Amino acid sequence: MNENDLSKIIVNTAYQIHVELGPGLLESVYEEVMFYELKAHGLNLDRQKPIPLIWKNNKTQLGFRADLIVNNKVLIELKSVENLAQVHPKQVLTYLKLTNLKLGLLINFNEVLIKNGITRIVNHLE
Repeated sequence: MNENDLSKIIVNTAYQIHVELGPGLLESVYEEVMFYELKAHGLNLDRQKPIPLIWKNNKTQLGFRADLIVNNKVLIELKSVENLAQVHPKQVLTYLKLTNLKLGLLINFNEVLIKNGITRIVNHLE
């Protein structure tokens, strides 16, 4: 399954979760349910996966954590905020670069319509 196939499953899953739960819950709740539902689709997931920062060939202890990585191909960053900040898409792009992944989905569940809360971010995706 390629990145685009996976993103369709992820977006549809986010939609179903949003229909059932609605906006306004904590990010951790959406993460738990997304993890459960994507696992039920038979996908391989990493949750809160550490992303180390390598500086001048030195792997630092300080790094980042990806909310979810699906099949080692798609990174998902979940939010539940009133408004996404300009830094949020940049954060996902940085994570993509650090992991050499090509597709990231930034999903803000705190939207009336979930389609307005999904941002697709690419890193050299063909």
